[in-house]
Amino acid sequence: MVSFAAGALLAAAFLHLLPEAFMQAGSIEGLFAVTLAGVLAFFLLEKTALWRHRHDDDGGHGAHAGSCRAGLLIVVGDGFHNFVDGILIAAAFLTDVTVGLVTTAAIIAHEIPQEVGDFLILLHSGYDKAKALLLNVVSSLTAVAGGVLGYFALEGAREATPYMLALAAASFIYIAVADLMPDMHRANDTRSTLWQIGLIAAGIAAIALPFSLLH
Repeated sequence: MVSFAAGALLAAAFLHLLPEAFMQAGSIEGLFAVTLAGVLAFFLLEKTALWRHRHDDDGGHGAHAGSCRAGLLIVVGDGFHNFVDGILIAAAFLTDVTVGLVTTAAIIAHEIPQEVGDFLILLHSGYDKAKALLLNVVSSLTAVAGGVLGYFALEGAREATPYMLALAAASFIYIAVADLMPDMHRANDTRSTLWQIGLIAAGIAAIALPFSLLH
């Protein structure tokens, strides 16, 4: 199911987060710069987290040192994503109740497969089910902070929204490409490859189809 999660993350980044950011951004060049900076920042975050883990273990558990990398990144990236979702929901409800309800339904439609993908990544990173669920809940709480910010400081939040979307997209792209796909290369037989392709397609469809039906 790691392949499904990779497809869902890439679809969320390229089919939802970045298009929405481009529509709202005043400077496309600035948006690309933030996306690039985000990818590099998550690379540095991963390196720092990996180094600290190895340092704490005196270098004795190299394989286990990488087990929490994707988990740490997915919590941070999902936190950005949910924070922006909270802002968007607040903005929609301040515009019109109907718009708010439709926006909320659209966000829920893509959050369900997204959260499933995040949960799978956390399990793949070595967390048990209880801790993976707890981390998912913690990252989801940032939506409340985004909603409060969107309600009380809507204009400022709107200006920052596209760049926060770009950072969230950068984190999802990095996780899929740098952490998940390399693991998928360990299986080289034809059957496994076809199965991975099918699951990637399923992950993409799980994100793309709800939006095609709601728009």
